[in-house]
Amino acid sequence: MKTALRLLAMFFLSTVLLSSGCKKSGGGGGGGGGTTEANLAVTTTPANGSLQTPSLGPFDLSVTITSAMPSGGVKIEVTAKREDNSVQHFTQTINSTSSLTSNFSITNTPLTAVCVVDIKVTSNSKPTNTWSGSYRYSRK
Repeated sequence: MKTALRLLAMFFLSTVLLSSGCKKSGGGGGGGGGTTEANLAVTTTPANGSLQTPSLGPFDLSVTITSAMPSGGVKIEVTAKREDNSVQHFTQTINSTSSLTSNFSITNTPLTAVCVVDIKVTSNSKPTNTWSGSYRYSRK
């Protein structure tokens, strides 16, 4: 019985000593901390979410990055298709390293069909940093 008590006491003591030696220390070097990047902010003309009145064209789009430009620049993807998704009639992708306005001219728009322009902006240095928008328009 004495042996069992001694073993139990030693186990308890060693558990206390080991757990106190495993504290996480503060500070220290390390490295490779992740880069932080401002969330993309974009303005478009025509405005995101708008419904344009039917017109003869031209169907121009301006995309401006209003947030800080990511270090690797951005990829801007523009597609236009009929609202019912049956026909995609325009697609263009550009890379930009400037916050200046990027201009697109939407072409091949079908007559009298409501169309949707989808805009997606993706950071080249942090692909999870994206902005998406769209607007609707139609050709007379």
